[in-house]
Amino acid sequence: MFGRNKKKLKAIYDDLLLETIDHAAADWESAKQTQQAVREADSELIAQTELAGAKYEFLYLEARRRKVKGHVQASIIDH
Repeated sequence: MFGRNKKKLKAIYDDLLLETIDHAAADWESAKQTQQAVREADSELIAQTELAGAKYEFLYLEARRRKVKGHVQASIIDH
């Protein structure tokens, strides 16, 4: 009775997490390309790139903790 919708909710939020990870990866890639395209990157641009990378890594680790199955690849993050 009370646990019936639990699997459905987990699947919904797992899909939402994967979608958010895709957006974070695209934002991080865009930030890296912008940083490379600029001749003199200032500290704000570098901080924005690092923040985008940290957001992606946090979401990725959260997906691993929740054991989400999807199309996220571990090879994107350099450890």
